[in-house]
Amino acid sequence: MIKNFIKAARLRTLPLSVSGIITGSFLADFSVPINRDVKFDGLLDIGPLNEKNYLIFILAILATIGFQVLSNFANDYGDGIKGTDDNREGEARMVSSGAITPEQMKSAMIITGVITLVIALFLIYVAFGKDDFLYSAIFFGLGIASIIAAIKYTVGKSAYGYSGFGDVFVFVFFGLLAVVGTYFLYTKQLNVTVFLPAFTIGLLSTAVLNLNNMRDRVNDAKSGKNTLVVKMGAVFGKVYQYNLIIASFLFAMLYVVINYKSPYQFLFIIAYLPLLKHLIFVYKNKEDALLDGELKKVALSTFLFAILFGLGQVL
Repeated sequence: MIKNFIKAARLRTLPLSVSGIITGSFLADFSVPINRDVKFDGLLDIGPLNEKNYLIFILAILATIGFQVLSNFANDYGDGIKGTDDNREGEARMVSSGAITPEQMKSAMIITGVITLVIALFLIYVAFGKDDFLYSAIFFGLGIASIIAAIKYTVGKSAYGYSGFGDVFVFVFFGLLAVVGTYFLYTKQLNVTVFLPAFTIGLLSTAVLNLNNMRDRVNDAKSGKNTLVVKMGAVFGKVYQYNLIIASFLFAMLYVVINYKSPYQFLFIIAYLPLLKHLIFVYKNKEDALLDGELKKVALSTFLFAILFGLGQVL
């Protein structure tokens, strides 16, 4: 049974989900010099500010993984009970295959949601302490919104993943909220240029979703799951994919040009080499099922971008 839940958690999606946290953390460290004399006055006395930052990073990663696993469970549950996964391409889903019952998956969603919310609350306390009530309230609201959004993607009659709004959810939560929100946890301030790499992560994450929807286009259309690709058609789905990848590159390049410090900042270009091959593959591809192998390529390239882009800011 545990093995089935691990499969339902879809661990291969986790590197993509933490890419925004990594990017936002690197940007915060790059923008704000560490003051080693400042102590964390809160529940835990963990020493210098850089140690507090490490705790924020770990908790942010854990919370994001929790939200991602919850989203994957909810997606498995929602598509499973609606019959959307009955003839899907790619790896089998647990509810539709009968390996996990809907009731068991529902329980797993509740447990995962509670654990994730507890981690998020601890993260908020570590970041803002007892005094910044407004910031704490805002981020608590964002945490609740993340849980609701993760579940409502495919669950319920008004599931927005069935109406073509999944791309907006991924762009906002994986890109803007992950990068800018993480940056704010460290710095307690906003920098307009931080939105540029946030756009990059959001667009690349949306490209992964679009690729998934391109693969499942025919089955989704039969099941009433009206993703953007179903609405646009296969040809425009490809054009959309090209634009997502190219725009993500341009936003990252614009950030480097505006904040240029050293040639190391162009390291991120390496992550776009496999993405270039990906675009060529998508252009030539005639069979939707063959796109399944490209999901890992785009997801891992996004993770590689986060690492290389971040290192470029601090080297």
